[in-house]
Amino acid sequence: MSAAAMMIVAFFLAACPSLASAGGGFYENFEVVWGDDPHPEQRVNVIDDGRVVSLTLNNVSGSGFQSRDAFLFGEFTMAMKLVPGDSAGTVTTFYLTSKDPTAAGDGHDEIDFEFLGNVSGEPYLLQTNVFAQGVGNREQRSYLWFDPTEDFHNYTILWNPLNIIFSVDGTPVRVFSNHESLGLPYLSRQAMKVHASIWDGSAWATRGGRDKTDWSHAPFVASYRTYGTASACVSSSPASDNGGAPTFCCPTNAVSGDDGGWMTRRLGPDGERAMASARDKYMVMDYCEDPWNMGRPAECDIDQLGSGGRAST
Repeated sequence: MSAAAMMIVAFFLAACPSLASAGGGFYENFEVVWGDDPHPEQRVNVIDDGRVVSLTLNNVSGSGFQSRDAFLFGEFTMAMKLVPGDSAGTVTTFYLTSKDPTAAGDGHDEIDFEFLGNVSGEPYLLQTNVFAQGVGNREQRSYLWFDPTEDFHNYTILWNPLNIIFSVDGTPVRVFSNHESLGLPYLSRQAMKVHASIWDGSAWATRGGRDKTDWSHAPFVASYRTYGTASACVSSSPASDNGGAPTFCCPTNAVSGDDGGWMTRRLGPDGERAMASARDKYMVMDYCEDPWNMGRPAECDIDQLGSGGRAST
């Protein structure tokens, strides 16, 4: 990050008296936003003093929750245990989005972890995606190297001004880099809320929609362990309220620590090797290979060239 950017972060650190933390209860940090029961909260089961939250899907509705705060950059980890057994057609998610369903038009930013269910005995597919200023179609799909239904596993989105790093149990599986200097859009101005949901994706999720959801196995249940936001910058005003520059409030760990803090983190050589190994073994689809014949996106060629001078991770 440039010296000017570091000064901006330092200013907001000084102006930030407190931040949300893991100590708050579920309803302090999140709100239920979806589930037709007709009482949505009945689809969200908060147990173990708020440390575990389960979402359910049946043939009436799925369910979901979102953070009360919006964030501009941060490191977000959600521990998840996915739907066991025959989960074909189901989609379980953890993602960030700026999208307002009540707003006209669509120029939103979004960072997705999506888990595509399968018939019993077949592995889940992990799908990641990035929307920048309303443009998505950046899906990558990989198998996981463990059974995600047996126990909780950690899924992390690190989002800073340099790049977005997707990690599974600490292993990086994808990087989306900032190429704004080359005229390509990046997620740098729109604050996003954290979302989690489970819903019916029968039309496409499992083998292109050939395997449908078997409602005789409902309800389908996915479990989450929620997190604090002590590693994220809380948005205090949209860019439009501040002359085009968003205002945010960052914790001290954004720019401090052995590696300089998450605000400036990129993959180092060890991280790049770990990601290359995971992708070589488990990736089954990459939008950069243009599977939908939409044209190869410009960032794919730029990233293929590589770059030097990376900070260690």
